[in-house]
Amino acid sequence: MDMMPLDLPTLFPLILALLATALLLLRRQKHPKNGCCNVPKGTMGWPFIGETLEFLSPHRSNSIGTFLQQRCSRYGKVFKSHLFGSPAIVSCDNEFNMFILQNEGKLFQASYPKAMQGILGQYSLLIVSGEHHRKLRGIAVSFSAMSKSSPVFHSRIEKLAFSMFESWRGRREISFLEEMKKFTLSLMVKTVLSIDPEEPVAMRFLQDFRTYMKGFISLPLNVPGSAYAKAVKARARLSRTVKEIIKQREMTTTTPAPARTCSNDGNCGDGITTTSSGEENGDFLEVILSKHSSIRQMNDDEKVSSVLDIVLGGYETTSTLISLIVYFLHRSPAALLAFKEEHEAIRRNKGKGQPLGWEDYQKMDFTRNVTKEAVRCGNLVKFLHRKALQDVEFKGHLIPRGWKVLPVLAGPNLDPSLHHDHLQFNPWRWTEDKEIGKKTMGYGGGPRVCPGSDLAKVMVAFFLHHLVLTYRWKVKEDEYPIAYPYVEFRNGLQVEIEPVESHV
Repeated sequence: MDMMPLDLPTLFPLILALLATALLLLRRQKHPKNGCCNVPKGTMGWPFIGETLEFLSPHRSNSIGTFLQQRCSRYGKVFKSHLFGSPAIVSCDNEFNMFILQNEGKLFQASYPKAMQGILGQYSLLIVSGEHHRKLRGIAVSFSAMSKSSPVFHSRIEKLAFSMFESWRGRREISFLEEMKKFTLSLMVKTVLSIDPEEPVAMRFLQDFRTYMKGFISLPLNVPGSAYAKAVKARARLSRTVKEIIKQREMTTTTPAPARTCSNDGNCGDGITTTSSGEENGDFLEVILSKHSSIRQMNDDEKVSSVLDIVLGGYETTSTLISLIVYFLHRSPAALLAFKEEHEAIRRNKGKGQPLGWEDYQKMDFTRNVTKEAVRCGNLVKFLHRKALQDVEFKGHLIPRGWKVLPVLAGPNLDPSLHHDHLQFNPWRWTEDKEIGKKTMGYGGGPRVCPGSDLAKVMVAFFLHHLVLTYRWKVKEDEYPIAYPYVEFRNGLQVEIEPVESHV
């Protein structure tokens, strides 16, 4: 008996059925189930781009945004998606987030997009893992611990703050976030490299660093003229500048400095200026050029990455944090009054013009609560990038090996089941709720918790001490913080300022 020929319309359903069966078998093989756990529910979005654009859609930073609100409502606080080119598990659950971050290097590891790696370099703290990460992070932690109580560091903060206030003389309105970026970047360049902001090498460094920063918020298109391509080139120039400074510092610490001919602006013809030798002591470059065994083994590229990581951490998040505090204090008159009273009390106990010290910072209890509440409400860091190293089961969920895992720090911070009046800026909650530290994740967690957070808190407290006693401010009504996911303000935080009686 002859067989009937199969034409295309007849074959098409069969082909679809075979493909569906093959994909199902492949999925089961790749993501095994043990009878108790399933991959969380969710949607994968469009081919290739998944739901990345929706996930990154700008929204008020004191909210988790429409994307997360809708999916948490539909699927729960842990759901699946397709983000940054990979299938992903997204978590807004506090317990789940803690589990992810505390198992760094065991079940999960940092996994930032390749585009970001192209800007940061292969030795950045955000990129490296394992023993390499522990070594580099230890250096950053040591410097932070050494500097936070250093009178030299405190003096730098105050001098730069006074210089900035002087530049505001006669002005009625300022773009506050922009001013804070100038302040924190100048402070970090001085603290890390002992370079004064007005030096030519500092001006070049500041310009390149800001170009470098713009690359983090650009499309990863490495084509001539794009923000990303400019950032990659700026990073290369920054690397050369830091290596020049390292080379000169090594020469001046081993041999007498040769006679040099320098212009009136301090430029000595080699890109490095006469005041850039670290003579004030205590800068970060001095730490990484020390003879400690773990540091001695660092290559030049590791040293450069360490320098840029410290500058990056002290610049971007700290300037935004100060701006968030100014924003939230303006909207909470009771908190602003208590904040000002704390700093007036500290100033009354000091002589005229006497600088702040470590013992003064230790008295700033309410200031620290204000800072922590601004971090909780403003969400400086919305989420982190991780990857599952193996199939992981937790709380009835399966996280397949190789999938991205995105712990959303803003989730627990703004969870109404964890915080009373969760959208209300209330610094007093940090005294009233003894468990709040376990229910918020302002600076990450686990082995990768921010190594410079304590140093940043001192910068914030000392600057705001002088600000609240020198100026009154009023934030424009149409201003609010926006997550891009990095935090910006709608109009750069336009603030009307009015001087009060000098306290110095």
